[in-house]
Amino acid sequence: MSTTTHTRSSPPAPWRSLFESHVSSLDSPEFVFTSLHRSPSSASLPQYVPRLRYCIYRGMFAQLPPNKHNPALLNPIVYDTDLPTFTTDVRMQKVGELFGSSAGKAESEEQSKGSGGGGPCEAVWWVKEKGTQWRIKGHAFVIGRDIDGDGEGKESSGVRTVKSEVGARMRMVEGMEEKEGEWSWNRELTAHFGNCSPGMRGSWKNPPPGTPKKGDPDAEHQLGQKVTDLDDPIARENFRVVIIRPDEVEQLDISDPATAMRIKYTFVEGGRDSKGQWTTEELWP
Repeated sequence: MSTTTHTRSSPPAPWRSLFESHVSSLDSPEFVFTSLHRSPSSASLPQYVPRLRYCIYRGMFAQLPPNKHNPALLNPIVYDTDLPTFTTDVRMQKVGELFGSSAGKAESEEQSKGSGGGGPCEAVWWVKEKGTQWRIKGHAFVIGRDIDGDGEGKESSGVRTVKSEVGARMRMVEGMEEKEGEWSWNRELTAHFGNCSPGMRGSWKNPPPGTPKKGDPDAEHQLGQKVTDLDDPIARENFRVVIIRPDEVEQLDISDPATAMRIKYTFVEGGRDSKGQWTTEELWP
């Protein structure tokens, strides 16, 4: 079984504190998420075209805050990250797009059923009260119930990709080394599922999204269901957490036209034995 590659010690990203302060001030932390959709081979279009939709920010990966309404067992806070997350349904187009535009270029729907992906993406938040736009450019990875293997220690190439690419940006929290063995990817996945309301969990038992309405759906796939069982087989089969790995973050502050500013933060990968670092550059707005 592969292990999670993580960084023992590195500071948080220089943009994170202000970003989280701004996003936490929103009534609802909605953002626009863009992925790349493969064009039909016969079309006179670029190979990929953008697809956008609104999503709900669910916090930084491995930093899920306590919630009295969440019945799931939480991981100890062993890791700190600068990796925004959101939840989705595996049947949504965005999941296939993150697999199909990734370095592995998954060709079939079956290949996007598990963990993996890594396609390029952009995410944009507009924080009106602060007069600030945050744009994150990077790659997005998907985690599903196969993230801890098949029960026999075997992991797919997608699982190994997630643990390598995402794990490299996971920092060990000082003093929590002894708790590392208590942390698991599947527990984190279940905690995100439990953090959603029963009605939201029930949405993963809806009829297949985006498909034609022909006849009545079967009894297991109905609108408006409420799920209280954290192991509901249908809801969990469709539930996914998406992790955004930022490569570039742009903060555009136009709250005061006289002092408007644009700051670009870029993650520079380190060498084999280096953890990489963020650079900061101020641009004209």
